[in-house]
Amino acid sequence: MTYIFIFAICLLATTAGAVSGIGGGVIIKPVMDAVSGLNVSTISFLSGCTVLAMAAVSLIRSRNTEVKIEIKKTTLLAIGASAGGILGKYLFDFIRGSFPGDRVVGSVQSFLLILITFGVFLYVRYKYRIQPRNVQNLTACIFIGLILGMISAFIGIGGGPINIAVLSYFFSMDSKTCALNSIYTILFSQATSLISTFYNHTVPDFDPLLLALMVVGGILGGFVGSAVSKKLTNRMVDKLFSMIMLVIIGISLYNFIEFFYDGRTG
Repeated sequence: MTYIFIFAICLLATTAGAVSGIGGGVIIKPVMDAVSGLNVSTISFLSGCTVLAMAAVSLIRSRNTEVKIEIKKTTLLAIGASAGGILGKYLFDFIRGSFPGDRVVGSVQSFLLILITFGVFLYVRYKYRIQPRNVQNLTACIFIGLILGMISAFIGIGGGPINIAVLSYFFSMDSKTCALNSIYTILFSQATSLISTFYNHTVPDFDPLLLALMVVGGILGGFVGSAVSKKLTNRMVDKLFSMIMLVIIGISLYNFIEFFYDGRTG
């Protein structure tokens, strides 16, 4: 692992994340699992900080654009996701503490990421044939967010790909609106997850220089991604999203095999 390589990955991941609404953690997490040699707790923490920085910059940069946040629905979704994020973090810590090393929790994270990413890829690919819903019930918004946040926090990805599918299907948003509202939700869930980590004194050991470089990459990714997003159509955003999903599936499959193989030989 080199600092420059990780910085470049964070910059590219958060740029793509700002454009497509996936956040970037769904790219950073599996790549660092594959190349960094760090434990899963440290990777999740570093990735969360990076994505939080990107989300904050992206939202500030989007204030004067034609794409808007649906404040009422998305805030309730974000509140539910924040609560779910806490539950997901507890579940992650419980499973990690129940087994020695990171093999089991790493394998479960990778396997779930493969399933979820493939499912989201199929949905985006064929969503024009699927009749979306338009959920108005406020309690339902919170419940959907709760499930969303719990899954995202456990996997350690910030929720981006799942957010896009949920916002598109349940709330009938177009691709660029999904992207912005997804980032808004990610900001809430990542902030809550990090606050919970500090409150429970479960901050893992990490390299401060690596964290600083990753956060700077996230900030720059937020700036670049916001600028690029303005030039793209909804169809182009969908194509970018689908390409990213295929890359993530490939990396996650590699990680799953590595974790499983280590378990068989360890």
